[in-house]
Amino acid sequence: MPAAPFVLSDEVAEALRTGAPVVALESTIISHGLPRPRNLEAARGFEALLRDLGVVPATIAVLDGVPRIGLDDDGVRRIADEEMAKASIRDLPILAALGASAATTVAATTHLAALAGVRVFATGGLGGVHRGAATTFDESADLTALAQHPVAVVTAGVKSVLDIGATLERLETLSVPVVGFRTSAFPSFWLPSSPFDLDWRVESPEEVAAILHAQDAAPDDGRPRPGLVVANPVPEGEGWDRAEHDRVLAKALAAADAAKVRGKAVTPFLLSFIVTASEGVSLEVNLRLARNNVRVAGAIASAYAAS
Repeated sequence: MPAAPFVLSDEVAEALRTGAPVVALESTIISHGLPRPRNLEAARGFEALLRDLGVVPATIAVLDGVPRIGLDDDGVRRIADEEMAKASIRDLPILAALGASAATTVAATTHLAALAGVRVFATGGLGGVHRGAATTFDESADLTALAQHPVAVVTAGVKSVLDIGATLERLETLSVPVVGFRTSAFPSFWLPSSPFDLDWRVESPEEVAAILHAQDAAPDDGRPRPGLVVANPVPEGEGWDRAEHDRVLAKALAAADAAKVRGKAVTPFLLSFIVTASEGVSLEVNLRLARNNVRVAGAIASAYAAS
């Protein structure tokens, strides 16, 4: 008999059964995005933020081959302490067959959240189209996952090391709706804005919840149902100084070019360089924007459950 496609924690299962608010949380930010031991502190902090709002956290990861939606404290500790791969959607059958563990990317987390019926997901930054993608074809699976799974992803945009304009064009092509949460400009992760304006802006969690319910009520025409990108900028005063950001980013791009870094190695190189060159400032901004996304996602999930 085949194994179950995922396992729900008792807490998440009960919340979904009763219609209580639930927010999915990815595990890659914990396993690969933050240094130890700050990552474990952050993971526990994200869950505590949601519980303080009356929302059930559903941190998602694959442990010993089994996708888990909602982790106990030992599971959270494992993704923070153990060396494990990053899993996208395509990796899930391999992990199941090998009984291996992995943190889930935005794409895999979106996929598993949709299977479980979790409607809202908080992350830090969305993956996107990489610089030079016209020749490398380097584009995150996050974008196609959002086109095929009805999950609202609260994100501080995409990192400025990516091609923001091309990312927004791809989201449009894939029919993924994007709304700015109290902003008319698409945010660029460490910065609250970018040169790219958005067509739609919302002012409250209730407005986002109304969009989700309108998506739910749309006729089923047999095509995959898209998600929703909720572009939530890092609050003013909590982002990176723009001039310093621009200086460090230019330095990072020049270093990657000088080192002849190519393909999928470029973004990890740039992000590592930026953390070092910023003397940790970029990391602190990352944590602040992630917490802000978790709070906004919690408010949206509560409004969705109540309406």
